[in-house]
Amino acid sequence: MMRASFVFAAILGVTIVAAPAAAQTRALKSLQIYVIDVEGGNATLIVSPAGESLLIDTGNPSSGRDAERIVAAARDAGLTQIDHLIITHYHADHIGGLPELLPRFPIRHFIDHGPNIDPMGSGAKLEAAYKEMYARATHTVAKPGARLPITGVDVQVVTSNGEVIAKPLPGAGQPNPYCARFKPGTNNLEDPMSVGVHITFGRFRTIHLGDLTKNKEFELMCPANRLGTVDVILGVHHGQATSNSEVIVHALRPRVIIMNNGTRKGGEPEVMQTIFSSPGLEDLWQIHFSLLSGQEHTVPGMFIANIADDQPAAMPIAPITAPTPGPGTPPPPAHNGPAYWFKLAAEPDGTYTVTNTRNGFSKTYRPGDARESGTR
Repeated sequence: MMRASFVFAAILGVTIVAAPAAAQTRALKSLQIYVIDVEGGNATLIVSPAGESLLIDTGNPSSGRDAERIVAAARDAGLTQIDHLIITHYHADHIGGLPELLPRFPIRHFIDHGPNIDPMGSGAKLEAAYKEMYARATHTVAKPGARLPITGVDVQVVTSNGEVIAKPLPGAGQPNPYCARFKPGTNNLEDPMSVGVHITFGRFRTIHLGDLTKNKEFELMCPANRLGTVDVILGVHHGQATSNSEVIVHALRPRVIIMNNGTRKGGEPEVMQTIFSSPGLEDLWQIHFSLLSGQEHTVPGMFIANIADDQPAAMPIAPITAPTPGPGTPPPPAHNGPAYWFKLAAEPDGTYTVTNTRNGFSKTYRPGDARESGTR
């Protein structure tokens, strides 16, 4: 099989591989997006109307727990394989579930930012096994500006390996007013390498940037906004304050944000304040209630997918401070029981519906219903 990495480099910005014939026979339907509970890691499954699948990250190493949760979502979508897998970067909460997932579900195409650059990082020990996995399939090193080969959906790489797209997306490129008050953040080695993608389906637009940090957000969005606006932001680095500056959250003007956080990972007050003050935002959907947020910085329960098995006696009013990791530090509240996902279904006209599978609550967002008319 030809290695897709060579083709990618040759024809950046062009869809490069035809979809599998079996996928093309599927009846047209909405674009499906599953945001899966992997305990503050990341696993986002995208299924095109043609039945092609893109999985972004695989959750934590967890004795099969996270892998089983991904498989459950994939089966709900009617899949028998994963056509494309993006490993955004080499941290254990993003690549850790892969060795347990692959025996359960075949993966055709592996995509990443290139070699791991942090030999001491949490996922570094998995890199050798990962290379053995993609050696038996197709492997692509993602480059900003390239498009992934998914029929009927435009999936464009906008960040990878510390680089960002050079030119604005169509309709973008306006000055970003939030750049003037930007404050640099801190970086580890791997988060800034994250593969980030912008997804367009008809009039619907969403983005997933892995764990891209504030400083890279600034490079991507300043002085000009290279991305324009989106309907939904996915992931938001679990709601951690090393990411999620105004230059990206406010400038993208999402109506909806879906946060893949944990009970004591993400949902930090600084980020929640940035999210809740974002112009035009209607709803934040959280995979978990965050003890770091407390009642001051959270959403109604109908917008929260999962709770901890060992719940505190009462929700804390004020945010708690997470214990410093180290010997003797108690683990965060566990959630090893039934896990629920958010499912987003988008139509070509820009209408989309988000459903909380824990309680069946759904909300539909139509283009003409945006709070601030004329901004999308």
